Amino acid sequence: MQEFLVGGAIRDKILGIATESTEKDYVVVGSSSEEMQSLGFRQVGKEFPVFLHPKSNEEYALARLERKIGKGYKGFEFDTSKSVTLEQDLSRRDLTINAIAQNKDGSGEFIDPFGGLDDIKKRTLRHVSEAFSEDPVRILRTARFASRFHHLGFTIDSGTLDLMKMMVSSGEVDALTPERVFKEINLSMNTEAPSIFFEVLIESGAYQRLFPMLEMTQGGNFKHLDHENLASEITFALWLYDQKPGNIELICEHLKCPKDMQQIAELVSSWHDFASDFLSHQPEEILNFYLKTDGLRRQKRFELILESFKNLNIDISKIDQLKTQLNLIKISDLKNINIAQELAEERLLVITRFIDSA
Repeated sequence: MQEFLVGGAIRDKILGIATESTEKDYVVVGSSSEEMQSLGFRQVGKEFPVFLHPKSNEEYALARLERKIGKGYKGFEFDTSKSVTLEQDLSRRDLTINAIAQNKDGSGEFIDPFGGLDDIKKRTLRHVSEAFSEDPVRILRTARFASRFHHLGFTIDSGTLDLMKMMVSSGEVDALTPERVFKEINLSMNTEAPSIFFEVLIESGAYQRLFPMLEMTQGGNFKHLDHENLASEITFALWLYDQKPGNIELICEHLKCPKDMQQIAELVSSWHDFASDFLSHQPEEILNFYLKTDGLRRQKRFELILESFKNLNIDISKIDQLKTQLNLIKISDLKNINIAQELAEERLLVITRFIDSA
């Protein structure tokens, strides 16, 4: 029984971006499910044996071979017998930069049968083998790695991109579940260049197949997504800001996104043009803007909406200042005869004064 550190932890260490929080994955060669459980490991994988270490809770997977027997990323059968070697296990991985191993403790020479070290030097994302085309998730993962490592100069190998295009034309991409697509979108939102994720999907043809309800706006240019330290809700809204609210509703129903994320995207889409010339509108229209966005009650959500506007190069200072003044109105100061009407009138008066002073 031998244990090896594999995949992302090795890659990130070589790139100099590994941290204490970097997840570590291990491959076990020459063992069995029964032996692992006898050592106190807890099995968590049903499709293939993955185990949690009894103390560290880190993942250990038995070395495995896989054979394609159906559509999609679940269409595989696995061989986890003791005879499966480390090189055979690494051969089934997606990209060469993820197919490097080392001793469990991170010591010793790198085990690199497929040229991952050289591809890291060349800043190239390249598939390990033709088996890449058997798993449609790899289209999404490659696009995400391209966005994550874009700032380091990584690009996708032309042969790998050709395989991705073939997976689209063959219909393999259609086997992706909406939940997995949304998961990869969400992960890409936390990279330094989310625009690259979508640009790769467009270039491979996958974008149009995965999101047929969306219009190809802005010429497929998503550079406005590339701002540092944005909340996922903001990046998601920036992705969809120039779509019709109905299209956003359809894509969110399809991807099963969180309701707040959908609502913020719809509101940014509906109101970004209004916000761009905010003070040119009538007081009644401005009040309607605050009411429809619920900007006077749901402060945290409204801040996300305003931050989305800001990243679309919209000056939000007046919107924020007026919101503060409107929130200073005290219900206790009203006559309490018809509170709703009095509150609306007081708000309109504040808005009118603000416009005049501006």
